[in-house]
Amino acid sequence: MWRQLSGVARTGSSLSLCRMRGFSALVQDKALVDGAWVDSSNAKATFEVRNPANGAVIGKVPNMTVADAQKAIDAAKQAYESKEWRSLTAKDRSNLLKKWYKLIEQHSQEIAEIMTAESGKPINESKGEVAYGNAFVEWFAEEARRIYGEIVPSASPNREIIVMKQPIGVAALITPWNFPMAMITRKAGAALAAGCTVVVKPSEDTPLTALAVAKLAVDAGIPKGVINVVTTNKAAPIGDLFCKSPDVRGISFTGSTEVGKLLFRNSADGIKRICLELGGNAPFIVFDSADIEKAVDGAMASKFRNCGQTCVSANRFFVQDSVYDKFVGQLKKRVEALKIGDGQGCDVQIGPLINEMQFNKVSGFVEDARSKKANIILGGQPLPDKGSLFYAPTIVTDVPPSAQLYSEEVFGPVVSIIRFRDEEEAVKKANDTRRGLAGYFYSENLQQVFRVAKRLEVGMVGVNEGIISAAEAPFGGVKESGVGREGSKHGIDDYVDIKYICMGNLKYD
Repeated sequence: MWRQLSGVARTGSSLSLCRMRGFSALVQDKALVDGAWVDSSNAKATFEVRNPANGAVIGKVPNMTVADAQKAIDAAKQAYESKEWRSLTAKDRSNLLKKWYKLIEQHSQEIAEIMTAESGKPINESKGEVAYGNAFVEWFAEEARRIYGEIVPSASPNREIIVMKQPIGVAALITPWNFPMAMITRKAGAALAAGCTVVVKPSEDTPLTALAVAKLAVDAGIPKGVINVVTTNKAAPIGDLFCKSPDVRGISFTGSTEVGKLLFRNSADGIKRICLELGGNAPFIVFDSADIEKAVDGAMASKFRNCGQTCVSANRFFVQDSVYDKFVGQLKKRVEALKIGDGQGCDVQIGPLINEMQFNKVSGFVEDARSKKANIILGGQPLPDKGSLFYAPTIVTDVPPSAQLYSEEVFGPVVSIIRFRDEEEAVKKANDTRRGLAGYFYSENLQQVFRVAKRLEVGMVGVNEGIISAAEAPFGGVKESGVGREGSKHGIDDYVDIKYICMGNLKYD
């Protein structure tokens, strides 16, 4: 199995659904509003959460309404304005985040089991995500005490210029299903460190992980109303509320470019602070100077993690003519050896796609390529013996420009490979997209490394590396892949306002 995001070892055992359901109080069946675990106001309406590996119902959560979401916003606003949160020092907020971090660390196995059950990702990847997601809590616990202001030298002898950073207020966090913990902690960790309060709307596919992590935040002593979690399978009305509410001062969203554009547009009237981490279409370039074995390792890690369902997953593989056959041959052997199955098995590397819509998209892209005379050298079909949402890891070569695989993000376990002649052609093809989140390339030519790294139109570049995410590094894209950055010291920026204070008529005589 390829190196995991967090370096977690391949340990553990297959876990039954019954064991998952009974192991811990972390499995919640209510939403969190103002420190209380509550039902929907709509006659206690609920929706089911299913395991994509087998379709089994693993839980039910409240199907919250717009009125419920408004209560969560009101609670977050009240908590922000209360002495219990607003008057906390940076050190106090740091200590609370550290307590949250330690509780997540103590319950990492349970969280990973919940994550695997509702998202389908292999248990070892879920363990990796818990460690990765918790790294953001730790990082921002430390950054809380480093939100520095400035004293700027004034041109006037009787003035002092002071610059300080203050929290924006209530932030709405809308998170996806593919990283159900890390996308929450990457946003909430920064917001809480800055002194904001939050309302989280997790994906309807994976709400249990969000609720489990929120439960630990409550246990850590984070005051009521500071973190609220609203579960719903009707995201649009609540997203619209976030955009239009004058009490929500910032929105952070990870998801599709189409939804991101809608949120951006609908937030314009309120001139809200907005951070968007949207779709990618990552190029993966293999130059003739590359170490092919390392390039194949990187391709496996980047492409097949979480069954290809990551926004930074390599999407379009460009391989130089002279190493094309060698790369494709080695990659094919590695893909053929992947272990496919229910993610609860400790040796599983590829689980199911998240839902029927995603399954239909992946299979539709492959069939489109097939109809346009692309060469499918491996896979290219569903795996009904594994389950209704399993799709075979697939390699497609000779992909024509007219195919969807050539120009659109597949978000599944499909490798599309395209030949190129020289560096100029590779860079031009890599940049020929409206998306610009991540890009990867392999080269042992130092001159080429600097040229290509600068020329790729993306927010993040992996040079001879297929796994690039880290709490210490800024995560985000360019072009239609979003605005703002998460993680790193820059992750705080979307949750603070800069205030200039002019101290005048000072006497120093």
